[in-house]
Amino acid sequence: MIDRDAIAAAIPMPILVAPQAILRQKARPVRPEDAAGVRDALPRMFAAMYQAPGIGLAAPQVGMGLRFAIVDLGEEGERQPLILINPDVIAESDSLASREEGCLSLPNQYAEVIRPDRVRVRYRTLDGTEEELEADGLLATCIQHEIDHLEGILFVDHLSTLKRNMIMRRLAKEQRQKR
Repeated sequence: MIDRDAIAAAIPMPILVAPQAILRQKARPVRPEDAAGVRDALPRMFAAMYQAPGIGLAAPQVGMGLRFAIVDLGEEGERQPLILINPDVIAESDSLASREEGCLSLPNQYAEVIRPDRVRVRYRTLDGTEEELEADGLLATCIQHEIDHLEGILFVDHLSTLKRNMIMRRLAKEQRQKR
């Protein structure tokens, strides 16, 4: 479990914005020798995600090419942090759901994305225990979105070329205006 006091005291990690190259790279699996680095990064990742605010964040989004992500659909005061190390979708429903998605690495950009409505995910916990989780609705969408990041896939890759290009041009323009 993650220490809430450590999150509160942590300096948030900077979240990378597309088109940073690491966002398009496949993350390598977390190995036992990576455990200390993952453990150290987690409070800063949660702090960054909560500050943004967001409901999920994958390691590549903070410049770490490792296969882990965090998710929390809970509101302030009712946090439900979930740490997914080396996650893989092992089953998905035939039924699909359309949900508006956004991404902390594509700030202020949103689009409807169609994904399986339910998934079963196998992952490791921080202590190395293998677990499985069945998720549906928003949790299923969020988990699939974060696992996509670990594969170098952004939510815009699920859109038509026209929509994807429109969003990426709009993002680039907003980023230029911020400078």
